[in-house]
Amino acid sequence: MTISIIPPLENYYTVTKQDQDRSSYCTLQWRRGQLLVKAPGQVLQPYLPSLDKEQSLVKCLEHSPVSLVRIDPKLGEYWLKVWASACEQASKPIFLRIPSAEQLSKQGSPWRSLQRLFDWIVALVFLLAVSPVMLILVLLMRVYSPGAFFEREWRVGKRGKLFRAIKFRTTAVNKKTLEDKAMSDSSPLCVYACANNFSLTEDEQNVTRLGHWMRKYNIDNLPQLFNVLQGEMSLVGPRCWTLEEAVRLSSEKQRELNKLPGITGSWEVETSNKLHLDSQTS
Repeated sequence: MTISIIPPLENYYTVTKQDQDRSSYCTLQWRRGQLLVKAPGQVLQPYLPSLDKEQSLVKCLEHSPVSLVRIDPKLGEYWLKVWASACEQASKPIFLRIPSAEQLSKQGSPWRSLQRLFDWIVALVFLLAVSPVMLILVLLMRVYSPGAFFEREWRVGKRGKLFRAIKFRTTAVNKKTLEDKAMSDSSPLCVYACANNFSLTEDEQNVTRLGHWMRKYNIDNLPQLFNVLQGEMSLVGPRCWTLEEAVRLSSEKQRELNKLPGITGSWEVETSNKLHLDSQTS
């Protein structure tokens, strides 16, 4: 197996302490058309300005022969989202580097193809059946909750592939709260988090009445049928973890990310029971 490090020869490049600090958050490796984005190690890497700016990173990916990107979860949520967004714009698939699951290779491809066909047909039929309900929700949102109709959040799919899960928007974000948070902490992480709304509490997000109702009956997940049609999810399967949740999973738990996640499954019943027990004890 051929592995090359960028750049491979330390003696041909003299890096200053300032540049080394600026680009110390990752180490790049090239392996058979795959770009591995790993946590910093002992290998000296020159300062690469394109790694610090998303648009520069997008241009580099667009003009590179990289077929896909595999990124280390240890880099943290901020850089994972930066690379995921850049790969999305450059039309390059991106995967989390997770432990492999040997049992997946034992499953026959005919069964997987049959299951995929079944999911596609059922999802299409169900989507056509609920389309009037979805249209009514869009009209209600336009009246009572102006703004974007959908949210697209990063989820982890089969073999750690990152994709955007589609949901109905259930919140009306308080813009003043975002500005106050950004001004209170000028770090890139805080600014990025505020801009993408994932550091706000539920109260700060101002969940709308319609949003509460959609969450209560799990109707906000109806647009995920489009993810099923695209092959990113299954109708029934393991839990579809968000990127933030996947980063915090143990190595053993991350093995579950090798399977195709589902919109619903036994995990949903367990979560509901846990919430019910928590409400009784509080």
